[in-house]
Amino acid sequence: MRCSIWTRRARALSETSPRAAGVAEGAGVPICQGMPSSSSTQTILIVGASRGLGYAMAEEYLKQGWRVVGTVRGERATPLHDLAARSDGRLEIETLDINIPDQIAALRARLAGRAFDVLFVNPGVVNSNPDQAVGEVSQEEFTRVMVTNALSPMRVVEGLQDLVPPTGVIGVMSSGQGSVANNTAGMRELYRGSKAALNTFMRSFAARHADDPRAMVLMAPGWVRTDLGGPDARLTIQDSVPSLVQVLMDARGKPGLRYIDYLGRVVPW
Repeated sequence: MRCSIWTRRARALSETSPRAAGVAEGAGVPICQGMPSSSSTQTILIVGASRGLGYAMAEEYLKQGWRVVGTVRGERATPLHDLAARSDGRLEIETLDINIPDQIAALRARLAGRAFDVLFVNPGVVNSNPDQAVGEVSQEEFTRVMVTNALSPMRVVEGLQDLVPPTGVIGVMSSGQGSVANNTAGMRELYRGSKAALNTFMRSFAARHADDPRAMVLMAPGWVRTDLGGPDARLTIQDSVPSLVQVLMDARGKPGLRYIDYLGRVVPW
């Protein structure tokens, strides 16, 4: 087991500004990698848990009595580190940039011997001007959004799926905007396209694992007020995430891939 603990200087900085310490470990508590989970406690691995919906999911699963392993990018302190300080050791933090394949492989090596009841991958970026028609988007922006929202999540699923037992769940955060059938209004074209691509890739993954007893979920969380969803979104995090978590819990024991929303309703492909 490998553990890291904040230095006294980092702890002192965190008392005045949780983000000022600029380190990856938690707010004055050990953050342990390779920590064995209790056989009586269920565990979820949330890839992308530093803020927004991923952070809210980590918080909700802790409320439900689960152990949580959450990933963050880089070495900067995040709200997830503050949550770890209040978690009585039930939240572990790992560092991962999903757009760097070597980091996915390194995380898999660090988690060797672990088993997770749920693997949930939470990608989500938009282009700098989400209202641009796709033909107006720069090649650089197109590549960034498609890689982050579609290719990298599938690399994570492929690289970590063997940590999920036959009774477990593999979930990925999609969006209602990834529905081709429901796209009657256009708008947010690159984001829509990236989530539709993600959905297609997950369908291909499920087809390759047709006999897999695990549940697989593409989750549409609703339009939620986060940095990504914006201030005009219809739902608060509290409206979406507790229901979303319950839907994921209810998915256990139901093999195959489902594209559903935070209330468990089927979303048309």
